[in-house]
Amino acid sequence: MELNTFSIVGRCPRTGQLGVAVSSAVPAVGSMCPYTEAGVGAVSTQSWVNPALAIEVLAALRRGLGAEAALRDAIAADPGRELRQIGVVDAAGQAASHTGALCTDWHGQIVGEGFAVQGNMLAGAQVLDAMASAFMAAASEPLDERLMQALEAGQRAGGDKRGKQSAALRIAGREAWPDVDLRVDEHASPVRELRRVLGVARLQLYPFVAGMAKEAGSDGALPESVTQMLLMPPPLRPGGGGALPD
Repeated sequence: MELNTFSIVGRCPRTGQLGVAVSSAVPAVGSMCPYTEAGVGAVSTQSWVNPALAIEVLAALRRGLGAEAALRDAIAADPGRELRQIGVVDAAGQAASHTGALCTDWHGQIVGEGFAVQGNMLAGAQVLDAMASAFMAAASEPLDERLMQALEAGQRAGGDKRGKQSAALRIAGREAWPDVDLRVDEHASPVRELRRVLGVARLQLYPFVAGMAKEAGSDGALPESVTQMLLMPPPLRPGGGGALPD
């Protein structure tokens, strides 16, 4: 499947979180493009998407290679490399990106300190310029906000030239499971909807995840305030959302 897509991979230097934000004019982009692993890296694989590349890159990062070397080795072994696009950031903040010559125009990439943006079948180079500028300008913000602002900037600059359909935000922290894994799989304004879902998640999901049992060994007992909030019907919780029972 050709996922003509714009994405950003980034690392937070304060928390060590690693994340991906991505949007495309195909359904369920979050099911195939973004990959993260705590303490290892974040990858977005797109264009004529090959999820095996992301898996190989993360395995190489786990073995101790940096982003550039891990990406170089994975791409070198792929006979379809000229159709691929992939962005990587590692746990040290080194970033790298590859855009094959046969990706659909407009295509390109920008690699900066702690991030990489990449896209194909875009409205133009302004999409990636806007994303990079937004990410750097929000340096004081948490990673979820920086990635979200970058995705919004890319959409405002034109995004995928075919239109809009899906978006996703995935962030790894310290545990084997993601801190954040939000998806809008089919929507007329997926980036805007992802922003709304993120707002609800911050009020309802983040407190629950923060209180969950950890690999290192807490019992996962939630604060009473979180328990009481989650016992409420979704529309009555902070941020609302969901629906009352039928």
